[in-house]
Amino acid sequence: MEKVRAKKHLGQHFLTDLSIAERIAQAVTGHGGVDCVLEIGPGMGVLTDFLLKNPLELYLIDIDTESIEYLHKKYPQLNDRIIEGDYLKHDLGKLLPERYAIAGNFPYNISSQIFFRILEERQKVTEVVCMLQKEVAKRIASPKGNKDYGILSVLLQAYYDIEYLFSVPPEVFNPPPKVNSGVIRLIRNETEKLDCNEKLFFQVVKAGFGNRRKTLRNSLKSFQLSEDLKAHSLMDKRAEQLDVADFVFLTQQIEASRGNH
Repeated sequence: MEKVRAKKHLGQHFLTDLSIAERIAQAVTGHGGVDCVLEIGPGMGVLTDFLLKNPLELYLIDIDTESIEYLHKKYPQLNDRIIEGDYLKHDLGKLLPERYAIAGNFPYNISSQIFFRILEERQKVTEVVCMLQKEVAKRIASPKGNKDYGILSVLLQAYYDIEYLFSVPPEVFNPPPKVNSGVIRLIRNETEKLDCNEKLFFQVVKAGFGNRRKTLRNSLKSFQLSEDLKAHSLMDKRAEQLDVADFVFLTQQIEASRGNH
């Protein structure tokens, strides 16, 4: 079979190290009693080969037509479980079971967008095992008080327990990326719904980190804070010093003060 060309505009870097592919596949636990795994961006199937050894049913999604043709030839048994499409936009509702896991070597240029989509699908996605740029992987897994800690850390940690598994050097890819990579695992936690308005929570977190150097009293100005809230000790802190529970509390207070206006 002809090989698939790695396309720069799709951020493709094909993993060539089989032992790393095997470690990623073995990190998928099937948490939450799922029946299937969706692999995002399988490329030439290096990770796919090992995911097929997992008892969970496997689905593949790739935006690259050349990859899709290659995968159909390589895995005829997967047939209609090979989906040509963009995970960010594709309606998977009719294709996949109610709950599923995600695995993949995410294209680095859209990895953050993939996670925002996973957040939208958080009631269905019970587990994610993925490789992405090390810096982003560290950020997502970072605890509060760390300079890496940011918007995605808080939003994902609200719904998932996150573990940084291992680092991967550039030379095990073709073509090698200019950055190191990291593998992380997200396991859906018990939080069905946050104890506040979730849409407002997302807005508060984004605004809080909008200017990292400012205290929350300044970065959350646009939310018409009550005098009581302005005086609260949390307002002297910067966003990176707050954990999920602190942001939930802030959101509750902002919501309450809106109700009193």
